[in-house]
Amino acid sequence: MKISIGFSPCPNDTYVFDAMVNQLIDTNGIEFEVHIEDVETLNQWALEERLDVTKLSFPALFGAKDSYLLLNSGAALGKGVGPLVVARSPLSSDPAAINGRTVALPGKHTTAHLLFSMAFPEATHKEFMVFSAIEEAVLNGQTELGVLIHENRFTYQAKGLHRVIDLGSYWEDQTQAPLPLGGIAIKKSLAGSLGKPIQALIANSLQYARRHDQLSRFVRTHAQNMEPIVMQQHIDLYVNDYTLSLGENGKKAIRLLQQLYQRLYQGNEESTIFLEQDHYH
Repeated sequence: MKISIGFSPCPNDTYVFDAMVNQLIDTNGIEFEVHIEDVETLNQWALEERLDVTKLSFPALFGAKDSYLLLNSGAALGKGVGPLVVARSPLSSDPAAINGRTVALPGKHTTAHLLFSMAFPEATHKEFMVFSAIEEAVLNGQTELGVLIHENRFTYQAKGLHRVIDLGSYWEDQTQAPLPLGGIAIKKSLAGSLGKPIQALIANSLQYARRHDQLSRFVRTHAQNMEPIVMQQHIDLYVNDYTLSLGENGKKAIRLLQQLYQRLYQGNEESTIFLEQDHYH
């Protein structure tokens, strides 16, 4: 059986999925048609129901909750992992200093956008672009502010940019919960038969990567000119015990983020998004 799967080229995703999609572990007859794309592309594809299994930002999952369910393994969630708002010069994080400025964001359906909207609900001068272009957009004055995710968290200071606010710390201060960034979801039509097996494969793939504890060729090939130390920092930051299993604390944090999404965008409607709750409990 062949299953389409999508994830980003970022080291945390390629690290987690390497053994599974490249058949380094026993996949029990399941083969994978792999699509490696920017996370906002995957978000949009999820809203279009294009892939069987996909990485996506949690706000995209909340928007696609009628079509997908969240798997227990593969998520990026934790403390100290949040998006950073940066500027060319030191700047106050007071909303009065932010609201009238242009800001580059890594996609309408990203957690970064949701958190920025939570912190600065009256800031409306937004430009959406691929995450890897944001650092340069701020440096060249295309936008006054940028919200950085992924590896740019580790490079902005060397480029001369200044942190305005850590949106992850803002979330943690408000909720005392870890920050859910993105997860792995499966189409509801496949969840009953394949959800639990694929969930187990993702966990086994991550455990394989941890046992071998190296930057594999698959990781290095897709990291695009990233220094080895930055690749390793990226993995160390975004891959943790929540990636192996959300646990009750992880699920609680995701529910809190879903409530924020509903408050800002969708009213008060609530529905389950968790695979195991829908099919196995």
